[in-house]
Amino acid sequence: MSFRIDPRLPLTGEVRRILVEEIGKALVHLNTAHDRPEQGLHKCRKRLKNVRALLRLVRSGDETFCQTENQCYRQVSALLAGPREATALVETIDRLAASFPEHCAGGGLNEVRDRLVARQQQLHGGAGLGAAIGAATAACEEGINRVESLVLPDQPEQAADVLAEGARATLRRARKALDKAGSRGEADDFHDLRKAAKTHGMHLSLLGRLWPTPIKARRKAVDGLGERLGELHDVFVMRALLDADDQPLGSRQETRLLGKLLKRSEKSLRKTCLAEAAELFGDSPKRSTRKLARKVREDLAGAPQEDVAAPGAAG
Repeated sequence: MSFRIDPRLPLTGEVRRILVEEIGKALVHLNTAHDRPEQGLHKCRKRLKNVRALLRLVRSGDETFCQTENQCYRQVSALLAGPREATALVETIDRLAASFPEHCAGGGLNEVRDRLVARQQQLHGGAGLGAAIGAATAACEEGINRVESLVLPDQPEQAADVLAEGARATLRRARKALDKAGSRGEADDFHDLRKAAKTHGMHLSLLGRLWPTPIKARRKAVDGLGERLGELHDVFVMRALLDADDQPLGSRQETRLLGKLLKRSEKSLRKTCLAEAAELFGDSPKRSTRKLARKVREDLAGAPQEDVAAPGAAG
């Protein structure tokens, strides 16, 4: 069993299988988040991102189900975002210290880091975390029960169209975000680019050998871009905290070094991310997926469909 669609099997059954597996793993991570919130919340949110990427890939096959479920898991992820972000900000301070050791040798970031750690512990230790985990658990358990209501086209030609359209939509989203990030450069533009890149990387895994060109190098490049866009997002969040009127990270004097290092890191990350994204998404989405659509149709049509009923299907 894997996070990959098997073309030998009906599409409905494969998507149901993967949804149940990924939501089930999210529930496991939620269970561990009570004792190890740093790891549990991060891993749970990654599984939910896999679920949402799969729903986007097959959305045209069952619009109502995919839209409803995508919104559900978006809300679940939002429940867990605050505690996870608190950990990410501590990690951002540590990255800055490692990237600029000559500036941080005197402990210039220590006071800010202590405040962020205290904020992290407060969010991880309060009753609010337990309530969020409980609500997320209930939503995921209900979601698993709804999976069997998903019905997708299982004929090879129709299934191929669904998969190709889902991949193309994400590439269009990435290209649009890239254009905006290059022209406007707002934090939201880079955040949209990050989400599209992450989704595209998951689609590469889901489609596996159905992708028309070798995916190993492309997947590595997409994953690298996603990591750097994630670091840039954390820089944007940190700078917003610096600019907040209540000065949650300390006085201007205490955060002067942090502000300087954030600006340097942001400048470098912006340049790198735009260059890498242009390599991956600069081509026309229609041109990029023309071969994909043809390859998917050929592979699905050529694969012997095993006579296996979809999970939950009437017998």
